Amino acid sequence: MVLLPDLARSWTGGRRVERVAYAVGAVLLLAGVVHFGVFLVDGGPWEGPVSWRKPTTFGLSFGLTLITVTWVSARVRMGDRARRTAVGLLTAASVVEVALISAQAWRRVPSHFNSTSGADRAISLTLAAGGAAIVVSAAVLLVAAFRKDAVDAPDMRLAVRAGLVLFVVALAVGAAMIARGTIAVRSGDPGHTTAGVLKLAHAVAMHAILVLPALSWLLAFTRWTPLARLRVVQLALVGHLVLTVVVGVESAVGVNPLEAPAVADVGAGLGLFLLGVAVLLACYGVRRFPRRDI
Repeated sequence: MVLLPDLARSWTGGRRVERVAYAVGAVLLLAGVVHFGVFLVDGGPWEGPVSWRKPTTFGLSFGLTLITVTWVSARVRMGDRARRTAVGLLTAASVVEVALISAQAWRRVPSHFNSTSGADRAISLTLAAGGAAIVVSAAVLLVAAFRKDAVDAPDMRLAVRAGLVLFVVALAVGAAMIARGTIAVRSGDPGHTTAGVLKLAHAVAMHAILVLPALSWLLAFTRWTPLARLRVVQLALVGHLVLTVVVGVESAVGVNPLEAPAVADVGAGLGLFLLGVAVLLACYGVRRFPRRDI
C-alpha cells in the first residue's frame, strides 16, 4: 500500500515550518485525548461554559485543523515568506487557543465571554487575537491558492480552493458566534448559549479543508483520467455545499437538526449521500484501478 509512505513523505520531505506544525498538531490532538480522559475520570457536565468538553474538542479540532491546513498548504505554490507566515501564524494561534482554553477549564471558569477578573478579560482578548491571526493565515493561503498554476492537478486545485473558501466561511461563522455571544452577555443573557447555536455550521464548513483535498489525494492513486477525478471532487463539493447550507440555515434560525422539518432532513441527507458516493467512488478506483507507476 503506497498511501502510508506517501503520507510519511509529508514529514520527511516537509519544510521545517511544516514539520513543526505537524508536531504541534500531534501534541494538540494528544491534549484533546488527555482531557477526554480527565472527563471520564472526573465527570461533570459535558455541555456548558465550564466543562472538560471545551479543552477536549478544541484540542482535537485545532490539532486536526493545523495538520490538515499545513498538509494542504504544502500542495500550493507560494513564496517561502508567505508559507512561513501562514503556517507559522496558524501554529502559534492554535497553541495559544488550546492552552488558554485548557487553562480556564482547569481553573473551572468560562474561557469565552468572561470578564469577571482582569486575568479573565486578558484571556478573552488573547483568544480573540488568536482568532484574528488565524484569519490572516487563511487569507494568505487563499490568495496563494487562487493564483494561476498554484496547484497542478485540476481536481486538487478545486479541492484546495473550495476547501479554503469554506474554511474562511467557517472563520466568519466563528466571528459571528463571538459577536452574538458578546451582545448577549451585554444584554444579561449567557453568551455561550446564544453563540453555541452556530457550532454545527462552524464545524461542517471548517472540515471541508480536510474532506475535499483528502479525497483528491486518494484519487491520485487511481488510473482515472484528470477529468474523471475532477468529476468525483465536484460531486463531493456539491454534497458538502448542500450540507453546509442546510446546517447553516438551521443554525441561523435556531432549529435543532434533530427536530428540523422534513425538507431540511432531505437536504442534509442528500448532501451526505453525495459525499458518501464520492468517497466510495474514490475507494473503488484505488482498489480496482490502482496506478502502476508508483
